[in-house]
Amino acid sequence: MESAVRRIGVFTSGGDAPGMNAAIRAVVRTSLHLGIECIGIRRGYHGLINGDIARLDFESVSDISRRGGTMLYSARSREFIGEDGRNKAMATCKLLGLDALVGIGGDGTFKGLLSLAQSGISVVGIPGTIDNDIACSTYTIGYDTACNTALESIDRLRDTMKSHERCSVVEVMGHRAGHLAVAVGIACGATVVLVPEHETDFESEVAEPIRRARIAGRTHFMIIVAEGVTDGAYGVAQRIRDELALDTRVTVLGHVQRGGSPTARDRMMATYMGYEAVRLLADGKTCRVVAAKGDDIVDYDITEALGMTKGLDQRGLEVMRALTGVRKGL
Repeated sequence: MESAVRRIGVFTSGGDAPGMNAAIRAVVRTSLHLGIECIGIRRGYHGLINGDIARLDFESVSDISRRGGTMLYSARSREFIGEDGRNKAMATCKLLGLDALVGIGGDGTFKGLLSLAQSGISVVGIPGTIDNDIACSTYTIGYDTACNTALESIDRLRDTMKSHERCSVVEVMGHRAGHLAVAVGIACGATVVLVPEHETDFESEVAEPIRRARIAGRTHFMIIVAEGVTDGAYGVAQRIRDELALDTRVTVLGHVQRGGSPTARDRMMATYMGYEAVRLLADGKTCRVVAAKGDDIVDYDITEALGMTKGLDQRGLEVMRALTGVRKGL
C-alpha cells in the first residue's frame, strides 16, 4: 500500500533526554523502509522557523543510538509562540515539501505540533523527557538513563558520607514532578524522599525517620529532594542542621542526569516509539502522540493527551514510606 506521506521532518525540542538519538534513528530508517524521505530539523521549532535542516539517510544515523543528547540539537523558541513564528514554520514546511512532522519532546512540543496540525500538516509526537511527567504515557524516553545516572552518583556520595558520618541532601531533577525522586530514593535506600506533589511535615517525614535510623545504629543519612520541592535542597539541609545538629552537605546533580549513553530500555522504547510514529503517518493518521501503556505502545489524539493528568505511582509512595519509617496515615 502506498504511503500517505512522501517526506517527513523530524526534530527534538525542549530539554534533551538520553534515547532521543535512538528515536531519530528509528524515524529515519522506518521512513526509508517505507519509501519516505526524511529531513532532520535542527534546534526544534527555532530551526523550523529558520530552515535549519539536514537531509538524513541510512548512514547518517548509523551508530547514534548509543550516544546521549540529540544529534539534531534542541532549543526553545519564543518566536514560535506567536502567530508570525508559526506562519514562518509553516512556510518552511511548504518550501521543503514536508507532508508531516515528528516532534520528540514534552508537552510544549506537543502543543506546538497541535498548532501546526491546525494549519494542515500531519503531525505525531513522541514523549522524550527524563522527568517521566507526560500524562498520557507511563514511560518517557530518557527516564531510565536519568535514574541510573543519579543512582550511580548517589552510591558514590554514600561512600564519603559514611566515612565522615554525615547527612547528604541530594537534589534530583524533575521540574515539578517527583517521579524521578521516588524511583531513585527507593533504588538507593534513601532515609527520606521529598517530592513537590506533597507538602512536607518536617518533624514526621524528615526528622523522625532520621532519628529512627540513628537509633537503629545508622550514622549517615541520605535525603533525596526533587527540584520542585518548596524549600529546595538547601532549605531542607539548613533545617536538618538547625533542628537535628547534623553535619549536612548538599549535592545538586543538575544536568549531569541528562547526559550519558542511554540504557537498553531507553534505546528500545525510543526505537519502538519512532517506528510507531512513522507507521501512523504512513497510514494517513495525524495529530497523534505515541505513548507507552505498560508494555504496549499506543497512541492518543494530541488534544486528549494534553488534557490528561498524571499522579505519582501510589505503590512507589507506599513502599517509600514503609521503608523510610514514615507512619501510615501521615
